[in-house]
Amino acid sequence: MKAVEGTKSFVGEVKQELAKCSKPSRDELMGSTLVIIITMAAVGIYSFVIDLGFHAIIQWMVRR
Repeated sequence: MKAVEGTKSFVGEVKQELAKCSKPSRDELMGSTLVIIITMAAVGIYSFVIDLGFHAIIQWMVRR
């Protein structure tokens, strides 16, 4: 029975903590989403350029 009471206590504490949380506004959410999209695009472009460089180096080594 201690497990059941422990679980009830845990669920009650979780509800209290969730009540303290605030949801982001639409503007904050849009801003964060834009930052993530720009960052992922930059990482993708960077990875593409690095891959092209390695490809060129390997092709040069194979041709020798």
